[in-house]
Amino acid sequence: MKIAEEIQEKPPRPSRLEGLEIRAMRATDAEAVNALANMPGYRYGTLRLPHARLEETRKWVESPTPGSIALVVTYEGQIVGNGGINRFQGRRSHAASLGMGVHDDFVGRGVGSALLGEMVQVADDWLDIRRLELTVYTDNEAAIALYRKFGFEMEGRLKQFAFRNGEYVDAYSMARLRV
Repeated sequence: MKIAEEIQEKPPRPSRLEGLEIRAMRATDAEAVNALANMPGYRYGTLRLPHARLEETRKWVESPTPGSIALVVTYEGQIVGNGGINRFQGRRSHAASLGMGVHDDFVGRGVGSALLGEMVQVADDWLDIRRLELTVYTDNEAAIALYRKFGFEMEGRLKQFAFRNGEYVDAYSMARLRV
């Protein structure tokens, strides 16, 4: 009974956040991005290892891959998500991969939709990307639904894609084609 009372005492959080801002990642964001990467829920959906070191994150933030775009989502000055687009080279320059993650406390509040929407818009209207690719763990139903909402389709199942939390897990290969 006490648990039910505690739940009732908490004010309901708004399902969608107003005032999200999306901007380019800055070198000064390394510490906040590292904190995101070390959150259990955020990490669970990525290929990141536990205990990400700030020095490694700082190096990644300060030395981006040529042709890549790295974004952060802020809410009331706090970084609540990040993502990026990495364009391929040569005969695959029409394609790019993307990745993203959301702060554990802000999942389901529109951060992922805002970020993915911005990345798709940049890919379509500024980079002329025809093919956006990603991988997503098969048990990440919320992310799969989000990607489908933006036109991504399943292309295949990658068996034993990664070792996570003591076991091998599968992932889906998804892509969004713009013709």
